[in-house]
Formats: sequence, C-alpha cells, structure tokens
Amino acid sequence: MKAIVLVVVEPNKLDNVCKALSRLEETTKVYEITGEFDIFTEIEVDDVETFRHILKDKIMKINGVRMTQSSLVIGEWK
Repeated sequence: MKAIVLVVVEPNKLDNVCKALSRLEETTKVYEITGEFDIFTEIEVDDVETFRHILKDKIMKINGVRMTQSSLVIGEWK
C-alpha cells in the first residue's frame, strides 16, 4: 500500500529532512515542492498499522519536521 506524506520543515532544515526521509527503507520518492508544504514523500507500507509506526516513530521524529499531512493511496490511475 502506498502512502503520501506532505511535510512542513523548520527553516534551514530542508536538506537535512530530505536526506533523512530518503534514507528510510520504506521511502520510494522524496520531492522538494512549493506551496504550503515543503516536501512530498511517497512511502510503501504493508498495512495501516505499519504506516502509523513509520509516521509516528520515524518521520515525526526527524529533526526539523514541524508538521505532516498524510493520505493513503486508494487507487492509482497512472
């Protein structure tokens, strides 16, 4: 199952957070983006409980992460 996590980071921490997200084995994509959020991250998980663990115990504990918004992918068109 794929999950999308949008991340807001503290000023001057963007590169460090992107590197830390890229090192997670569950991460498949990390993009710097413009707009309300700073990073778009796609992760691959087995189930919702695994997703919760990754978000709570890995992503939210990265130094510089201020806020996340996440969604589970329920269908893929392209």
